Amino acid sequence: MIRLSGVMIAALAALAVLAAAVPLRSEPAQRVVSVGGAVTEIVYALGEQGRLVARDTTSNYPPEALALPDVGYIRRLSPEGVLSVAPDLILSEEGAGPPETVELLRQADIPFAEVPDGFTRDAILAKIAAVGDALSVPGKAEALAAKVGAELDTAVSGVTPSGRKVLFILSMQGGRIMAGGTDTAADAIIRLAGAENAARDFTGYKPLTDEAVTQAQPDVILMMDREGDHAAANAQLFAHPALATTPAAARDAVVRMDGMLLLGFSIRTPRAVRALAGALATHAEE
Repeated sequence: MIRLSGVMIAALAALAVLAAAVPLRSEPAQRVVSVGGAVTEIVYALGEQGRLVARDTTSNYPPEALALPDVGYIRRLSPEGVLSVAPDLILSEEGAGPPETVELLRQADIPFAEVPDGFTRDAILAKIAAVGDALSVPGKAEALAAKVGAELDTAVSGVTPSGRKVLFILSMQGGRIMAGGTDTAADAIIRLAGAENAARDFTGYKPLTDEAVTQAQPDVILMMDREGDHAAANAQLFAHPALATTPAAARDAVVRMDGMLLLGFSIRTPRAVRALAGALATHAEE
């Protein structure tokens, strides 16, 4: 059980004023805050975007979602920001935080629906079903799940295994390589695209030693296409002493993809599988 500090108790009292303006409803929610890019994509795919009043920072697709008020990053939500839009439902991916904020929001008597995470076909369909149930549109969700499931099956069946060893690099802050091991979205999408995760000796996202990078011998480096260390040109990337020793450096083989498309495991995952498999096939031909 989370123990609230005096500051948090005071914050809860202040936020109760905002929450009091939100009546409890028995009918389907009409003022929804969507937290998590995968959830927001599903809401739009269900045609229920008219009920959204805000979204979190990771909710960057479809582009029109960017016009909604931003209540912060999924793991660093502001309770004041969420409650300021007077929601009657908070629809969130699993893992939102910090825990104190989630506790405050739950105590504000606003329905809080959590959508389970996961990196499989079944997990994607479960996310769609959970969003549909929360929005009281199970029929729409069933139809969307059938469509996305069929699209994913077609995408995966069309993949020709590339045999490429792929190293997903989450970040390189301070020259330290943070890579994606097993039981991650990165590992799952690499395998769906017919390749092998070069970092398969650990779970989660962890920093690698230079020796571990050299031993992994990746054929391709996979990264999110974003600013910061990920924006470095290939030459800068392969100037790293450990990466310089890899087959990926010899082939100048780097694939960059939109982070939510690549790792979101939502309605666009069939597209992500095709895109990644195609990029890996290109490098396999070099």
